[in-house]
Amino acid sequence: MFNKILIANRGEIAVRVARTARALGIRSVAVYSSADQDALHVEVCDEAWCIGGAAASESYLDGERILEVARQCGAEAIHPGYGFLSENAGFARACEAAGMVFIGPPASAIDAMGSKSEAKALMAKAGVPLVPGYHDADQDDARLGQESKRIGYPQLIKASAGGGGKGMRLVENAQEFPAALVSARREASASFGDDKVLIERYLTRPRHVELQVFADTQGNCVHLFERDCSIQRRHQKVLEEAPAPGLGADLRQRMGAAAIDCARAINYVGAGTVEFLLDEDGSFYFMEMNTRLQVEHPVTEMITGQDLVEWQLRVAAGEPLPLEQSEIGCQGHAIEARIYAEMPQRDFMPAAGQILYLKPPDNRAGVRIDSGVRRGDLIGINYDPMIAKLIVHAADRNAALAKLAHALSQYHILGLNTNIGFLGSLVTLSEFGAADFDTGFIGKHRERLFAQSPLYLQQARVLAAAATLPAFEIRHDRASDSAWDAHDLWRVNLPATQHIELDHDGDSAVVAVRRVDGGWRFELDGESYRLSGGWIDAHNMRLDLNDERIEFPVIRTADSISLGHRGQAYRFEIPDRVDTGGIDAAGADHPRAPMSGAVVALPVAVGDTVEPGDTLMVIEAMKMEHTIVAEVSGSVKEILFAVGDQVDEGDTLVLLEVESR
Repeated sequence: MFNKILIANRGEIAVRVARTARALGIRSVAVYSSADQDALHVEVCDEAWCIGGAAASESYLDGERILEVARQCGAEAIHPGYGFLSENAGFARACEAAGMVFIGPPASAIDAMGSKSEAKALMAKAGVPLVPGYHDADQDDARLGQESKRIGYPQLIKASAGGGGKGMRLVENAQEFPAALVSARREASASFGDDKVLIERYLTRPRHVELQVFADTQGNCVHLFERDCSIQRRHQKVLEEAPAPGLGADLRQRMGAAAIDCARAINYVGAGTVEFLLDEDGSFYFMEMNTRLQVEHPVTEMITGQDLVEWQLRVAAGEPLPLEQSEIGCQGHAIEARIYAEMPQRDFMPAAGQILYLKPPDNRAGVRIDSGVRRGDLIGINYDPMIAKLIVHAADRNAALAKLAHALSQYHILGLNTNIGFLGSLVTLSEFGAADFDTGFIGKHRERLFAQSPLYLQQARVLAAAATLPAFEIRHDRASDSAWDAHDLWRVNLPATQHIELDHDGDSAVVAVRRVDGGWRFELDGESYRLSGGWIDAHNMRLDLNDERIEFPVIRTADSISLGHRGQAYRFEIPDRVDTGGIDAAGADHPRAPMSGAVVALPVAVGDTVEPGDTLMVIEAMKMEHTIVAEVSGSVKEILFAVGDQVDEGDTLVLLEVESR
């Protein structure tokens, strides 16, 4: 076994690998960018080395620098985690040339599966069923257009070298194809350094089911059952569970055998995932093979009781697989929810910001959290916006769902937008509970998933108003009975009423607060609430709202109140009523950046005429592209940023001269 390994990654996966290394008595070495110098993975490893600037290209993708550090620190092996260099065959070869063990498959296997087109050709030869499509090397625009029409619609354009939904576009008709192709190629090139694409027929109700495989250097290969990853947004997974609900023993056996055949066909070694699309009729089609550990590997660990990182380390050290196929059992049901810094209500745009408050669910049996952040950490624009993974395990799926819903209701993060409230709505939807889903589940149930309870919002606004009042502060000095020291809104010759204006997502409302019969009454939109209680500590309040006692986290700043209430996070702005000269800050005639990022495309020029829906600018943030479109008819008066410029959330991007109506 190794004495020291370098972990060529960041965040929760680096923390995860370090945990297993420590359990095995292996020293771990962290690498970090200038943006990550205070990151959790730097703290938990035994050593840490800076490898470059904040941009991934200057740090985590700099294989030469990582190898240099590995030699300097005396590491014997490199664990690439997932993402970054984990599926880079050139880096795997460089490790071998440097006498360093790459904790992953051989470069030849990465090459074989690194191109979706080549992988599908290999699988076709092996007799594995494929979705109808075009996977050839000819990337001429005219040829791709011809193949698009031959395949039919709807269809998917997919980056040949990629994964994770990057470089993927859904095309509904021939008119959409040219623009989708340009966008897919651009994103593929930015994410993977390769703009080649393939085209496949889009199955209307498929499930995404993948098999965890493992192979050693002695020729042994097993699978550790399947995971259902059908719940996705923007072609990226949100929830994963194991085993996949509704799979019969025969189908499970056939998919497992096909996955092992895929691994053997390329002489695979280590952890890998063979991904299939499962159609309604029980047919399954090879989609791709990920030649690395997956983000969702914890659900497999929970149902099998195995540590897959330990398996990786042992196989990389030349040991045989710890278990044979017949010895691998499946116990209970596990579900993983990915906690992201994002805005679900705005098409899941990534959100940057500082974690001002963080309280995970209670630590109890069957609840696991894999995270790489702490309170006070900054979620920036340079890397993936995943904050943590919440994994639960129980005897069956219903029990696991109940445990997950409860854990999500206890998970509080304030300071930036997250998807926790959305996940809580998702896992309690009756159709999800009945396992009636496919990869289009979120889009199909969007209206219900994004519906916000007016009652809960109103209650949250009242709680936020209470958090602004000195009257609810904990007072440690009770000696003075002076009226001048009282915080009860008493005023000379004035009514004891205060009006507190709070904005939420552009919706402004005023809460009236007054002292009544020795208590407090809050009035909002014709409803009246009795409140009493106060602050428990600097970040938590306990209030009696009418007859219900509520405890909730709250963060106050000079211009906002953020709080958690009934599984949702709310942020209320305290308006600064400065005269803006009549300019609407969210005016359609000067669109603003919905998030921080970099400008990657600018298809319009000053003087161009635009119509609603026309693309004005494309911004790339956290590895995903976001298109800014015109909302009104008019002409481009001024463009305030150029391609390559960085923009901050809220920046005005383009000024439009609106057509007179």
